[in-house]
Amino acid sequence: MRTALIFLLSLLLLASSLFAQKPAWEPAPGHVTLPLWPHPRIAAEPELDRTTAKDPLIAGKPVVRLTNVSNPTITLYSPSGKSGGAAVVVFPGGAYRVLAIDLEGTEVCDWLTSIGVACVLLKYRVPDSGPLPKSSAALEDAQRAVGMVRAHAAEWQIDPRRVGVLGFSAGAHLAAALSTHFEQRIYKSVDDADQMSCRPDFAVLVYPGYLALSEQNFAANPEIHITDKTPPTFIVQTEDDPVHVENSTVYFLELKQAKVPVEMHLYAQGGHGYGLRRTELPVTAWPELVEKWMRTIHVMRGRAAFGFQLPVQSRQDRMLRHQKPHPR
Repeated sequence: MRTALIFLLSLLLLASSLFAQKPAWEPAPGHVTLPLWPHPRIAAEPELDRTTAKDPLIAGKPVVRLTNVSNPTITLYSPSGKSGGAAVVVFPGGAYRVLAIDLEGTEVCDWLTSIGVACVLLKYRVPDSGPLPKSSAALEDAQRAVGMVRAHAAEWQIDPRRVGVLGFSAGAHLAAALSTHFEQRIYKSVDDADQMSCRPDFAVLVYPGYLALSEQNFAANPEIHITDKTPPTFIVQTEDDPVHVENSTVYFLELKQAKVPVEMHLYAQGGHGYGLRRTELPVTAWPELVEKWMRTIHVMRGRAAFGFQLPVQSRQDRMLRHQKPHPR
C-alpha cells in the first residue's frame, strides 16, 4: 500500500512539473502543433527565451532566441490561399545552441504559405544537439519530423513526393545532414511515422555552416556523405559572411561531382543572420530566387507571383556584417 502511494505521488509530481514548465515560446493560435516524440522528457532546465535588449536588431526588430528545448515539436502552417501540395520543413539556425525561432522560423512560414506552400516548423532540441559527430540529437529530430509530415500528408493536404527542407546556418547544416543521412533512422523506431522515408525531395541552404572545416583548410566535412541520391539543392550565401562562404562553395562542388542538381547564388555583401528580412542588399531577395527554383524543378507549379512583402531594414540597424563569426 505504501509503495503504491509513493508511486502515485511521484506521478502527480511529474505531471505537475510538466504542466508548470510552460514553453518560453509557442506558435500563434490556429496552427496544429504536435510533439515530435510520443513520450515527453523531464527537462533539466525550463525552456528559455534568451533575447535581451543588448542583442543586435535585424531590420529594426529583435530576434527571439529560444534555448533549453528538450521536448521538440512540429507546427503546421497551412497555405493562406489554395494549396499546391508542396511542403517545406524549416530548421531555424542558432549554432545548435539557440533557435532563431521567428527570424528563421515563423517569418519563413509566413512567406511560404503566402506562395501556396505548406510550412512545417521544427522546434528541435538545443543546446548542444549537433553538429555530427558531436551530437546526433538534432538530426534525430529532423529525420523524425520529415517522417511525421509524410505520415500526416493526406490529412494536411500535402503531396508526400514534394516534401523539402529549408535551413539557416546551423539549420542549413542540419538540412545537409538530413540530405545525406536518410537511408536508415539513427534512432530506434517508435511508431509508423518512422517507416516513412525521411529523405527530403529538395533542400534549401541559407548561409550554411559546418560544411567546410576552416581548421583543415576548408576541407569538406567528412560526416556529410554526398551521393547521387542526395536531393536537388539550392544554396545562398555572401562572400563577407564571417561563417565563411567556403561552406557553400565546397558543398556545391561536392554536389556537382556527385551529379546532384544544384543551384548556388553568391553575393558580395550581407554578412550572416539576416533571415528574409529585407535590407538594401541584393542577397535579401533570395526568397524570390528560391520560389523560381522550386518552380524550375517542378516542386511548385505555374508562374511565380511575388506578392509577399518582405520587411525593410531601418538605416540605424544595418549591422549584419558585424555579427559574431559562428553559425547561428
